[in-house]
Amino acid sequence: MAGYRKLSRTSAQRKALLRNQITNLLYNGKIVTTEAKAKEIRRQAEHLITLAVKERDNFEEVTVQSKVARKDKDGKRVKEVVDGKKVTVFDTVEKKVKKDQPSRLHARREMLKVLYPVKEVPEKAAGRKAGTKEVDLVAKLFDEIAPKYTNRNGGYTRIVKIGPRKGDGAMEVLIELV
Repeated sequence: MAGYRKLSRTSAQRKALLRNQITNLLYNGKIVTTEAKAKEIRRQAEHLITLAVKERDNFEEVTVQSKVARKDKDGKRVKEVVDGKKVTVFDTVEKKVKKDQPSRLHARREMLKVLYPVKEVPEKAAGRKAGTKEVDLVAKLFDEIAPKYTNRNGGYTRIVKIGPRKGDGAMEVLIELV
């Protein structure tokens, strides 16, 4: 007997389907799917949330100096002539950066194995690359989702039955983050 549901798909198709559904669940907070898929999604999604809860505060803040190009009032880079060449002027700026401890870094990479990259597209620029921005779901897991579940021991998702699907009669459910 297998330790997971095969969902009538090859392994590559099944993994891609589950990764997609888990990514959408964590991004949107809830999705509608079949009961068998929801039970399989729940296993992996709760594992990711558990990793985020355990490693939530496992980092140190480090002050780093970095060079940033100086800009004028229009937002363009300031250039000055040095030895007959135009060279961009840089300023040194101190930034505070979160440095992950090894166990948190491992958890981050485990999450990245499962989650797909998500691009957020504004409504007015639909269908265009301009204005799209990459959403960091791992950071969302650590910063937004994990703090909600610090005092909870598992059970981060809820499955609510909706009813049979019209086409094939499969039981449809709503799976959401509690």
